[in-house]
Amino acid sequence: MSSSDDDVPLAKTPKSKGTMNGNGHKSNDIIPKSVDKAMDKANPPAANGAPGISIRNGPMDEMEIDGPEVNGKASSKRKSRGSMGKGKSYKKASDEDDEDEEPLSKRRRVSKGKKKVDSDSDSDDTPLVSKKPKAKSPTVMRKPVKASETAIGESEDSDAPLGVKLAKEKATIQKRAEKEAKAIRKEEKEGSAKKQANGTTPSSSKRKSNGVRKEGSGDDVPLSSKAAGKRKAVSKPEALTPKKKGKALKKEETEQDREAEEEEEEYRWWEDPTKGDGTKKWDTLEHAGVVFPPPYQPLPKNVQMRYDGTPVRMAPEAEEVAGFFGAMLNSTHNVENPTFQKNFFDDFTKVLKETGGATDKQGNKVNIKEFSKCDFQPIFDYYDAQRAEKKALPGAEKKQLKAEKDAAEATYMYCMWDGRKQKVGNFRVEPPSLFRGRGDHPKTGRVKKRVQPEQITINIGSEATVPAPPDGHRWKEIKHDKEGTWLAMWQENINGAYKYVMLAANSDIKGQSDYKKFEKARELKKHIDHIRKDYEKELRSEVMAERQRATAVYLIDQFALRAGNEKGDDEADTVGCCSLKFEHITLKPPNKVIFDFLGKDSIRFYDEVEVVPQVFKNLKIFKKSPKTDGDEIFDRLTTTQLNKHLSGYMTGLTAKVFRTYNASFTMANLLRDMKLTGSIAEKVVDYNEANRRVAILCNHKRTVAAAHETQMGKLGDRIKGLKYQKWRVKQMMLDIDSKIKKKGAEYFELEDDLDQEWILEHQNFLVEEQRQKIEKKFNKENEKLVAEGGKEMKHKELEERMEVADDLAKKFKKENKSGKVEAEGKGPTIEKCEASLEKLDQRIQNMLFQAKDKESNKEVALGTSKINYIDPRLTVVFSKKFDVPIEKFFSKTLREKFDWAIKSVDEDWEF
Repeated sequence: MSSSDDDVPLAKTPKSKGTMNGNGHKSNDIIPKSVDKAMDKANPPAANGAPGISIRNGPMDEMEIDGPEVNGKASSKRKSRGSMGKGKSYKKASDEDDEDEEPLSKRRRVSKGKKKVDSDSDSDDTPLVSKKPKAKSPTVMRKPVKASETAIGESEDSDAPLGVKLAKEKATIQKRAEKEAKAIRKEEKEGSAKKQANGTTPSSSKRKSNGVRKEGSGDDVPLSSKAAGKRKAVSKPEALTPKKKGKALKKEETEQDREAEEEEEEYRWWEDPTKGDGTKKWDTLEHAGVVFPPPYQPLPKNVQMRYDGTPVRMAPEAEEVAGFFGAMLNSTHNVENPTFQKNFFDDFTKVLKETGGATDKQGNKVNIKEFSKCDFQPIFDYYDAQRAEKKALPGAEKKQLKAEKDAAEATYMYCMWDGRKQKVGNFRVEPPSLFRGRGDHPKTGRVKKRVQPEQITINIGSEATVPAPPDGHRWKEIKHDKEGTWLAMWQENINGAYKYVMLAANSDIKGQSDYKKFEKARELKKHIDHIRKDYEKELRSEVMAERQRATAVYLIDQFALRAGNEKGDDEADTVGCCSLKFEHITLKPPNKVIFDFLGKDSIRFYDEVEVVPQVFKNLKIFKKSPKTDGDEIFDRLTTTQLNKHLSGYMTGLTAKVFRTYNASFTMANLLRDMKLTGSIAEKVVDYNEANRRVAILCNHKRTVAAAHETQMGKLGDRIKGLKYQKWRVKQMMLDIDSKIKKKGAEYFELEDDLDQEWILEHQNFLVEEQRQKIEKKFNKENEKLVAEGGKEMKHKELEERMEVADDLAKKFKKENKSGKVEAEGKGPTIEKCEASLEKLDQRIQNMLFQAKDKESNKEVALGTSKINYIDPRLTVVFSKKFDVPIEKFFSKTLREKFDWAIKSVDEDWEF
């Protein structure tokens, strides 16, 4: 489905600014020279000449950064919103559009500007920075610092804060971008002149190269323009994966998969220059419609909500709503939220009123009017027991249930799109439930009603058989919209948002959409220098509207702020650049700006940045008295005006294109200079470090997961467990040959982070782990025996197997008492022990890499930049160039989504 209940566009159609601006205070139309001079005198230019990046990543002398919950409860969950492209829209005129779908066209950028990290969004609008990683020695292995010592704003190879490094790298990348843009235009100009000299008029319809071509390489020509024959030179995707892994994957393939793969080899849409042109998306379309959630099953008669201690009965419709709340009592984030409680209770009492209210056991009327007197615990206990029962089902039964479900839904999983079988993304209609929303959404807790067939519009080919609605129902409407990429749609009751059933991420149409997005970002390379020079000049305009516009573009470009739009009263109060208010910005002379507001997804954006002196002065003018809290900073600018201005630089340029360009161009520069020679684990960490820098500069932030500390603790215990194994192996060496003592007492000592208390806990853990493995294997073998018609093994067999764990416990007890460890294994030798120590050291090293990676990225959403904004072809290039399996970077789902990227480039491709 293209959207979820949480995916209400955060930006509505912009309202007119001019009459309503907080308290009504507006900036003057013209900025007098006297005001400029007065501001210069009051605030001399800062000595720092390289602003443009958050100084949160550098030293902070005063301010501490609060958690993301300060201005609202942040949701770490973010669901993707499908795009309808340029097809028809069936929304009402009052419906809201996503700010990112509006054309943003140009940007002007300060070449020496610093970048800042954006706040609340997927951070698509952010500029990135780059760094040239130092070449690693082929013989020396880098040892990472311990996870506990790795802070997100620090780098292990220098005492300089990461923010300082990124600022320098950003300046370098922006200069490189300027040179590259000039080179592209020069090459195109020379190519055009050469064609005219030969009597050939360049075709206006032919797409120009959007990259600096290397001699003999077509890397920078849009892939859609390349002849299919040229792709033969592309290295095979199989080379990305070690042969062993390839075999394992091959086992999972079915005959149908192989046939589909062969068919795909014959049809590579990215090599077809005519595919995707125009607005018509298909000629023929067939599908089976949607799957509805099962009807409500009433609770057992002995399971009832209690009101003021009295069990109450109610109609199934009301009981179902009570069950929504009761089933989620374990989600304290929601059920303890006053807004959630109020909205739920309002809707619950409405349903009660409509269905006859509630009664006690004797049939007496019970007037439910106070939420605090409602006790949903019996309902929770019932559903919790059901969940536990389902979880405890034998593996064979779970597989059988899944197979039955898959068989029932098989016809809905695929559609025929222009005669080709394509997977459908989400064909299930959302079940009724309680709306949660993102952040402090004002409608959180409202009841999402059950969607009926009469609300659903089907989009299908005119010659195809229309799927039958459930018995006794009809579809709202049948359409044959060839410009639409949706199969079905309906309007949900919470926000009036339209939900769409779309094709899966790995479908041709989705792949083409991704491909076009990244090609457009490559096209921006030749315009970026003009955009930045223009807004740098306009920062000094005497016309207030122009100066505000230039300042806004600077902030969007350098600090990844979203454009932003005004919100209605029933929407989460989120903010973007154009909707910044007086209280969202604090100025600290000479050139520091503190942003503090709720951004997209209601995630708090707090950042302290350094800006160029002119921007600092402009913001001071925009906040000039009599403005106060509630007044807009950019009161002479709307998102629509900004987008119209930007569209003059490049057709189709939007805010998302800037985010994609900055992320991809920065990543390309970071990867371009890498000369990696370490292990695969090291290369993965270096890739993730580059990805992290991109994410920081694009402000792809996330709240620290509640389970992060627990996960880090478990990882730390695993590392300590390996260290304990090392200690035991060394003790075995003493048992084999006492002369080994000459290595010195220090060699045989426990490491500092291992104490006796932890060792005892770890030994108990190992014994219990052994017991669980034995029991799990025993149960699995029994299930197999029963499935094959045999008899189950008796419990006595399990008891006998458990003796292995009992022996392990006795061994640990003996070692603890004697202080000695007996050598294990067949024919133990010093050489074998040393080989074991070497393997353990490598495992510890790899886990330290993982720990460092995990801790460094706890507040950075690497997936957001990697999936949405970094051209996937760059990851493929890295994989091929440094012989790292693509599986290390892309999950199975992403490999399917980016199949076009994996199959379309070799290691020499350039963004």
